[in-house]
Amino acid sequence: MSNALLRHKSERLAGVGGVGIRTQLLELAATLPDVIAMGRGDPDLATPQHIVDAGKAALDNGATHYTHVRGTIELRRAIADKLARENGLSYNPDNEIAVTCGAEEAVFLAFYAILNPGDEVLVPQPRYTSYDEAIRMWGGVPVVVPCDEQDDFIFRPDAIRKHITPRTKAISLVNPGNPIGMLDPEIVTEICQIAQEHDLIVVSDEIYEHFIFDGTRLQSAAALPDMKERTITVNGPSKSYAMTGWRCGFLAAPAPICEMLTEPAHTIAICAPAMTQAAALAAYTGSQECVTQMHATYDERRRFMAAAFDEMGLRYIKPRAGFYLFTDVTSTGLTPSEFCLRLLKEAQVLVFPGSLFADPTDHYLRVSLLSPTHRIKEAAERMKTFMARL
Repeated sequence: MSNALLRHKSERLAGVGGVGIRTQLLELAATLPDVIAMGRGDPDLATPQHIVDAGKAALDNGATHYTHVRGTIELRRAIADKLARENGLSYNPDNEIAVTCGAEEAVFLAFYAILNPGDEVLVPQPRYTSYDEAIRMWGGVPVVVPCDEQDDFIFRPDAIRKHITPRTKAISLVNPGNPIGMLDPEIVTEICQIAQEHDLIVVSDEIYEHFIFDGTRLQSAAALPDMKERTITVNGPSKSYAMTGWRCGFLAAPAPICEMLTEPAHTIAICAPAMTQAAALAAYTGSQECVTQMHATYDERRRFMAAAFDEMGLRYIKPRAGFYLFTDVTSTGLTPSEFCLRLLKEAQVLVFPGSLFADPTDHYLRVSLLSPTHRIKEAAERMKTFMARL
């Protein structure tokens, strides 16, 4: 690779904090025996059998070719039904829903649709930093809205207001969040009022919607009055049905946006895999008992790991939703990166530092709950031993 290309790549990655430590941890983990992985956001639970069977049957029945760029009409209708039933949203499956290769592609296409060079997108901290790269790819500028650690890093409307400029185009709303965060309906409503006041677009990522543990109701941004026309909703079956490897997501947006995205979506991937779409159709139209069971499993793990951290004397952000515990390790005297490296070397437990998720304090780890429950319990014992040595 030429020096010019290497320099360009380095400049692009300069804004993605912590990338080096992630590679270091993963490479080290590959050399160690019996590592318990509690870093990545990939559910360990299997895709429910009726969904797998639908994918197999689709292959047997010849689903090995391209579909419509925006997905099969059967799947788009099922998504429209799901959005109406669960989120109070009304979308026309013919021209207001686009199926994508995972929610990541939906995010990428959403920012393609709305950004011109120099446009600003308001993002919280901490956050899922893949959004930053998607924004930059289209010439946009991620503008960080500071969130108060003592307020559990909630994305507050007052802080958003302070960072709006004439270049602000959109607000990135990931709710429930990764690595933290669950916004109460009142907060979502106020954020959407700000969007209307300043003629902004909301990109609302709701991929963790089925894993809320404190009874809070999810408020979909597009369901609020006069918000559908200025909201792009991103979602998919990856988390809710343990389908990360199938690569299926979707976006729902006003028809002009969906139609404008057809050609770039074709250029990027042509379509989501046909058998994957058949499996997603089974997910949305079949029994939802599997989602209820997964919710119970993750809740059990969440409660167990929170109690284990209490016993270790480690503070964490209250895990109201999602798959992660954002855990403060400053009391150990180690930085999060040092803690992760030593925990991996000495206890064979892999977790990631919060720097990978734009932790503004450099105090936190993101601990995933996506290993089998018995392995999480073993990891907790290893961490207790490690902490005692510290």
